[in-house]
Amino acid sequence: MPARGSTERAPAWPEAPVQTGHALLEVREVAPRQAMFFIDGMESSYIDLDHPEHLEFEYMQHADAIVASHLGDQTPLRALHLGGGACALARAWDATHPGSAQLAVEWDPEIARLVRTWFPLPRSPRLRIRTEDARAALDAFPEGRWDVVVRDVFVHGQVPEHLRTPSAWAAMRRVLTPSGVVVTNIADSAPLTQARQDVASALEHLGSAVVIADPAVLKGRRYGNVIVGASARPLDPVDIARRVHGLPMPARVLSGRDAEAFAGR
Repeated sequence: MPARGSTERAPAWPEAPVQTGHALLEVREVAPRQAMFFIDGMESSYIDLDHPEHLEFEYMQHADAIVASHLGDQTPLRALHLGGGACALARAWDATHPGSAQLAVEWDPEIARLVRTWFPLPRSPRLRIRTEDARAALDAFPEGRWDVVVRDVFVHGQVPEHLRTPSAWAAMRRVLTPSGVVVTNIADSAPLTQARQDVASALEHLGSAVVIADPAVLKGRRYGNVIVGASARPLDPVDIARRVHGLPMPARVLSGRDAEAFAGR
C-alpha cells in the first residue's frame, strides 16, 4: 500500500526552470519518484512521492526532533510555517502527526500555486497555503493560536531582518500556546552573529532553548544551517540530543549554560 499522502500518478514535474515574478523555480528528479525543489538555485525542499515522512535535509530532521520530543511523536499539531517552499516539513508532519492542521505562509503567489500543482500536498484543512508577508501574517494571529511556529524564510540566502527582530520574537511567543515551541532556521558562517542573536532572543522571550548544528558550523569552519528551538515550557535537552544523535549525520546540541554562552550571555 502507498504511504499516506503518496500518489499513484506519474510526476508532472517541469522539464525546465520556471520564472515567476519573483523567483526562478526548478524541479530536479534525483531518484525514482523523488525530486529536489530549487528556488533561485538554492535547495529548498526534497519531496519523496511515496514516503511523505522522509526528511532529507538535516536541519528539517533537527526541527522534527525538537517538536517530537517536546510535543509528542504522533500528537496532532497546529503548526504555522513561515516560509513554505514545497512544504516538505509540513507534508512530513501530516504523515507522522495525523489530525494536524497546518498553515504555510508563502510570499510568492506563483510558488504557492505551482507547488500545489507539482507535488501531492495535503489539502485544506490539513495544510493551507496563504500568500502574504510572513511578518504581517504573524502579527495578525490571535494569542495562543499555534502549537508550533517554524521560521524558515530566506530571501537571497538571508533571513529577512523584520523576522529576526526582538518584536518578531515577541510576536512568535504571543501566538504560541503556553507549551508551544518555536523552531527557527538560520544559515550562517563565522562568527555566527545572526545565529547567536537568534539564540539570545529565544532565551529572552521564551526562556528554554536548544541549538542544533553540524559541529563544523558551530566552530565557524564552514557555512551552514543552525536550528534554534525555544519554548516557555522547559525543553528536554537530553531527549532531544538522543534523537539528534540517532540521525545519520553528526550534529551537536547546545543547551543550558552552553546555549547561554553561545548567545554571549
